[in-house]
Amino acid sequence: MRTTRTPRRRRAVPAALAALVALVVAAGGLGGLVVWQNTYELREEAVTIRQGGRVLHGVLALPAQGKGPFPLVVFVHGDGPVDATHDTFYRPMWEAFARSGYASLSWNKPGVGGAPGDWLDQSMADRAGEAVDAITWARQRPDVDGGRIGLWGASQAGWVLPKIAAEDPGIRFVIAVSPAVNWHRQGRYNLLAELSRDGASGAEVATALARRETGLELLARGASYEEYVRAVGDPKGMTAARWRFVSKNHTADASADLPALRGTPVLLVLAGHDVNVDTADTEAAYRRLLPGPALHVAHYPDAGHGLVRHAVEDSSLRLALTALCAPRSLFAEGFLADQERFLTSVATDGAER
Repeated sequence: MRTTRTPRRRRAVPAALAALVALVVAAGGLGGLVVWQNTYELREEAVTIRQGGRVLHGVLALPAQGKGPFPLVVFVHGDGPVDATHDTFYRPMWEAFARSGYASLSWNKPGVGGAPGDWLDQSMADRAGEAVDAITWARQRPDVDGGRIGLWGASQAGWVLPKIAAEDPGIRFVIAVSPAVNWHRQGRYNLLAELSRDGASGAEVATALARRETGLELLARGASYEEYVRAVGDPKGMTAARWRFVSKNHTADASADLPALRGTPVLLVLAGHDVNVDTADTEAAYRRLLPGPALHVAHYPDAGHGLVRHAVEDSSLRLALTALCAPRSLFAEGFLADQERFLTSVATDGAER
């Protein structure tokens, strides 16, 4: 049911294509370049987080030198079965943050990479509670500065970040990348944007919107998955597990929780080619609910939803080659450097207090 889709994760490189590209690279004598480009100046430690009755399998990425304690960026994933590195997508950011003296913490979603549980059983409140437990665990480590912990989150994390801040008033900063605000408005925007991109006819748009309304009516009255399938026919990828997840979360609206971030430094990152999230709606909500100088808004006109350069994201071959041979170049110009500057400014402000 396209009407209730959440923002998608970055498009993955097809495994067969990635294997082919890797073979071509190796045959061309560029294997050394690939290894070098995928070697990062940081220290990664596999960690098991046991806190609050949860067990999370994660990665703590530390600056290349020093014992700390380091300020910490806690990563909150978007939609989908995301592992701790997001298929290595996070590593260029971890490296950039490490240059500013920050550690980064991320973990597999439940059910991913052998982690216990199932992420499709989670509500946004569950995800916030999970992050709060991870932060509590991190504060017990001698190499983490428990007084300087902030959040990084993308897409679906827009509903999770402010809930974390509401539970943990010690959160010092937030980087929100392409965050959604209202599940229903976002779903409608995503549906229409994709139909427009795909050149759908007027009749196809009308059919899709009618299907959306049917789905929303069923969700509103707590209908079962079987009722949904009977009502719409072809489920079009909507599984029973996904229906359960949507049923738990379709009323999500960050507006109620965003005021918890007032006065907290927030970097709002928005992309110019975002078909998943209505960036104008998001920016308006953040400016209305987080007035004042603590909110910083950064626009990247040439980026897609995941802040990958649009021209790269639009070509599977180019995406695969860039991910293998120049992963730091995946992102829109200035994206990594702007986050570094933001974290440096947060660290400076904290030192002056």
